[in-house]
Amino acid sequence: MIMAYGVANLLQSKAAANTTVHHSFDPGLLVRLAGQRTYLLGLGCQILGFVLAFLARRDLPLFLVQSSVAAGLGVTAILGVVLLKWSLPIAEVALLTLLLMGITALVMSAEPAHSRRLGTAGVVALAVTVLVIAAAGFFAVRLHGALGSVVLGSLAGIGFSAAAIAARPLANEHSFSGFVGNPLLYLLVIHSLVGQLLLGLAMQRGSTTAAVAAMDAAGAVPAAIVGLLLLGDRIHEGRGWLATLGFVATLVAVVGLTRYAEPQHHHATAGPPRPKPTALRAAHR
Repeated sequence: MIMAYGVANLLQSKAAANTTVHHSFDPGLLVRLAGQRTYLLGLGCQILGFVLAFLARRDLPLFLVQSSVAAGLGVTAILGVVLLKWSLPIAEVALLTLLLMGITALVMSAEPAHSRRLGTAGVVALAVTVLVIAAAGFFAVRLHGALGSVVLGSLAGIGFSAAAIAARPLANEHSFSGFVGNPLLYLLVIHSLVGQLLLGLAMQRGSTTAAVAAMDAAGAVPAAIVGLLLLGDRIHEGRGWLATLGFVATLVAVVGLTRYAEPQHHHATAGPPRPKPTALRAAHR
């Protein structure tokens, strides 16, 4: 899952960079992106990651799965260094190391368990949430640059977080009729499509790292809280401190990587020549 999302981040950001900037909440962006082979390859990787994440949520707590999704940003950087010869400054190495340590701590602290069912109130809350996210996105598309990337990326993260919350109990459906007839399935699809649109708009604003890091940070926290409070997510006895440290370390590492995020492609305002891109600054080049 982590590898699939890492490749998807890189491919989809390049496709978004080559598509005309949208200044409205226009679903037509997804249609235009779908006309690019690079985006379709990235979408294929994202779908693979999505399926693997869905299967993982059947037994693993959301705080582990959602934090692991964030590690895809580190994979994007590492693949760039290995395959595209990007440079990797010491600060980025430290943040990637912190990310790995955070994920490791979460793996050690998480206790596998099936999810509890989400009640009617929870289903209604997810339905209302998608309307709120869409309304916020309608106004957020007016923002540009790194700020636009962060705000739209955060909204995308909340949408994907809601999709993850829907997926956790849905993954434990044992019959096809129960799976297809569960309203969580359709909320999962709607939240994922809205999140995908917002992520594409965020990447167009010029900063892949800001968009993805904001998405991962905003997506991890709500899912982790809801999972622990409502869905029966568990932590091994005596390892609550390890789970806390791992979760915080992961978020700090992901958010810290936004320090290297700058407008990187042709949609950005022209300016003086920039130095050779680092691993995370080069994500669109």
